Amino acid sequence: MIGLRVSTALVSALAIAVMTMPFTVQAQAMGDSGAGNAGGSSAGASDAAPGKAERGTRRGGKGRGQGAKRVEVRPYIEIDQIVSAQLSPRSDVLTYTQAAVGVDASISGRNNAVSASVRYEHQFGWGKNAGSGDAISGIVRGYTTLTRGVTVEAGALATQANIQGGTSALPAGALSGNGRTNIYSVYAGPSVATRVGDLDVSANYRAGFTKIDQSDRSRLTSGATDVFDKSVVQSADAQAGFAPGTLLPVGIGTAGSFYQEDISNLDQRVRDMQARGLVTVPVSHSVQVVGALGYEDVEVSSRDAVRDATGLPVIGSNGRYVTDKSVPRQLAYDVSGLIWDVAVMWRPSPRTSLSAHVGRRYGSMSYGGNLAWAPNDRSQLSVTVYDGISGFGGQLNRLIGALPDDFEVVRDPITGDLRGCVATLDGGNCLSGALGSVRSSVFRGRGVTASYSVKLGRLNAGVGAGYDNRKYIAARGTVLAAADGATDENYWLTAFVGGELGRQAGWSASVYANWITSDDLASRDASGYGASASYYRNFAPRLRGTLAIGIDGVNYKTPAIDDLWSASALAGLRYSF
Repeated sequence: MIGLRVSTALVSALAIAVMTMPFTVQAQAMGDSGAGNAGGSSAGASDAAPGKAERGTRRGGKGRGQGAKRVEVRPYIEIDQIVSAQLSPRSDVLTYTQAAVGVDASISGRNNAVSASVRYEHQFGWGKNAGSGDAISGIVRGYTTLTRGVTVEAGALATQANIQGGTSALPAGALSGNGRTNIYSVYAGPSVATRVGDLDVSANYRAGFTKIDQSDRSRLTSGATDVFDKSVVQSADAQAGFAPGTLLPVGIGTAGSFYQEDISNLDQRVRDMQARGLVTVPVSHSVQVVGALGYEDVEVSSRDAVRDATGLPVIGSNGRYVTDKSVPRQLAYDVSGLIWDVAVMWRPSPRTSLSAHVGRRYGSMSYGGNLAWAPNDRSQLSVTVYDGISGFGGQLNRLIGALPDDFEVVRDPITGDLRGCVATLDGGNCLSGALGSVRSSVFRGRGVTASYSVKLGRLNAGVGAGYDNRKYIAARGTVLAAADGATDENYWLTAFVGGELGRQAGWSASVYANWITSDDLASRDASGYGASASYYRNFAPRLRGTLAIGIDGVNYKTPAIDDLWSASALAGLRYSF
């Protein structure tokens, strides 16, 4: 019930925030526009072009800026009967009755937009091996405009994961039962954009919170000493500049940013401060080059764990190391000096935009970029390359912020859990890359994500794929020292398709795969797979019946560890209000 109280509070706070808070089109998600950084403050020249009052992100639903107003709110109640057959490592059949309430909403207008899907469910297990429990899942993203140039954005996520091999987070699936791990994340903040004569000025602030709540069973099966607990993220960006052709033939400007993430595990802290000057050179009506030169100071620090009389670290009641507040903070990473960046931005039409940048950050080369291509109103391609230093919470906040304001959630038809991507024709739409590992240590995350969505008549389909590489940073002499320099890699793939069968029926299907590897000997390489299919039919205007089947599994490269596989089936009724 602790996890339920935490998640209910987060969703309630977010619901209030979305209806009363806003966001500007030029604001970066937790200090990152998606072009460069995985949770840390932005550094790409393309993220802060001088004189660019609006950064042209993917924000905005269908009604944004067009005066169109759309309000769709669909609350529902649901009752399901589920049969889950455990196939490996043992054979067992479990039966559950599942009761759920939820709401799907999409609201858009000239000055605000929000998409939301929130669901609470309770499973009643039949038999001693079928556990009972609660779960809440959902995504909410939106903004509202307070006054001209002043907006506030908010977003939140609640989902479940199946932690295997110590810190590998795979989709929950039916096989995890009441051993699921709950993940909650929320962020919000204002943005301001104005003009003083020919000078464009903009600024934004973001605050975020992320929490992982493990059940007792999950702690026993995965171990929790190095599992992320919670963190608070704060970021701020400000810039001022003259566009090309105003003060000079080229654009000139200055920008600064601040990012800090405080992680509860051993008081870890990431702090990144930078200032930079920018020059924008217009090459053509659709191409410009932006150069940035500045100074950055990045620090990662932590404390050690309390030690017992034998020198072993003390583990608290939550399964994680107890922080020794009496010892001074120890630096794990300290890099400061000049940074530079060169970016090329190409926008030949409102349907196509590309930004790519290369520069030097964190004492080495750094690469990033964004591609958004919508060849028509029925399809959209998005590709993002990122590089940044953060913790698990900062990475997750960034990806929530990168979601568009107009989407439909893709859920597992049996458990109701979120799948890796949402259905949208408006920008990046996948979260799978953030959940590959739930280590508590700070890391430098680099990777690429790509997604494609298409709508063909009554058919909706999408596919997402990506690669995430995390190199961990920890202070020597502390209990986390063994993680310093360790690398986790996560390759992931997810796809969904669905459509209508006449006016009263429809179907959907989805698949996912994760391949997680680590060079840390204390971790286990794991691969997760799953597939599901469902059919629904409307018996009355508000009453729908659903049949669904699915299979989920986890494979280990270690021969001594048994693979986990289960197959499930569902029959249920939903009444929508």
